Amino acid sequence: MIDKKHIGKTFPPHTVEVEKGRLRFFAKAIGETNPVYFDEISAQAAGYPSLLVPLTFLFSLDLERPNPFQWLSELNLSLGRILHGSQSFCYHTPSYAGDVLTFSTQITDIYDKKNGALDFIVTKTVVSNQAGVHIADLNNVIVQRNG
Repeated sequence: MIDKKHIGKTFPPHTVEVEKGRLRFFAKAIGETNPVYFDEISAQAAGYPSLLVPLTFLFSLDLERPNPFQWLSELNLSLGRILHGSQSFCYHTPSYAGDVLTFSTQITDIYDKKNGALDFIVTKTVVSNQAGVHIADLNNVIVQRNG
């Protein structure tokens, strides 16, 4: 079992600017058809200051930290035994192209199942913009297969 002493551990925050080109590419990749995600004139006509950030795009930006999997080795986890358990999002306010977002992550729980055959690591990432406004919470569960 992973040592529960890691519960509460925080990781250095990282900051990413939301770029229009990447938003357009992401919207196209996920099959988004609403023009507020890829056409600035449509976004502004709908009352947004710029292109609207698609809901799951924040997960992609969170992976842009310098070494996104370093924390796994800090907990002595093996990348080859890691599974993506789940993810969920809680949005507080929209984000737009041009925003500078800061991602702050903390381990919120560690537990096991099946007599230690599976370890679960729960993280919460708080996302805020350049004005300090709380944009969203990204909740993630990573599973390590043991044995």
